[in-house]
Amino acid sequence: MVKTEAKSPDAGTLGTALRARRKELGLSMQTVADEAGLSVGFISQIERGLTAPSLSSLATIAEVLGASIPEFLDRPKRGSETTRQAMREVFALAASDMSYERISSSFRGSQLYSVIVHEPPGHRGEPISHRGEEMFFVLAGEVTVEIEGTIDVLRSGDSVHFDSTRVHSTWNDTDRTASFLWCGTMDIFGDAPGPIHESAPVNEGQPNAINRSEVT
Repeated sequence: MVKTEAKSPDAGTLGTALRARRKELGLSMQTVADEAGLSVGFISQIERGLTAPSLSSLATIAEVLGASIPEFLDRPKRGSETTRQAMREVFALAASDMSYERISSSFRGSQLYSVIVHEPPGHRGEPISHRGEEMFFVLAGEVTVEIEGTIDVLRSGDSVHFDSTRVHSTWNDTDRTASFLWCGTMDIFGDAPGPIHESAPVNEGQPNAINRSEVT
């Protein structure tokens, strides 16, 4: 499999782009952090190029900034309904030690997104909360999952399915890479027609689209 890189050549460039977009909107780092379900310290580290976000964190930040993922990341190809292990590209955000393989395709009305996540030894993901739901299924190695203070160790064949509005994170305390299948409702590839927080046409008599204050 061939590993491809995100459009940003390094974490500094990605951070600069995110900071510029935030300032263009007149938002504080605290506001972005609160609406993205992340800590303000983590947002600051990203903007200063000291760390790179995970794919899900970048998707959440982009949503808050009213931007699409392709503005910050070269998306992996959508491909067909079927994927073959030998043909899938492994991609990563610039300067990140996490890597991914796209599993899900995209079609009108699709609501699920899926990747195989490769989490290296010693990696610890940032705590995050956002709308939707997600599920992990461990393929190899061992992953520690923390959901609102409850810690669980998942090994090959184990899974967890939870409400993404609960603060959650993962880490790898072992000496080898852990791989797990991630499935969720967050648009981590930017395949939706536009930022998912924007108003969309609704049928008469149905509630309006989610407003900005509900994006977490």
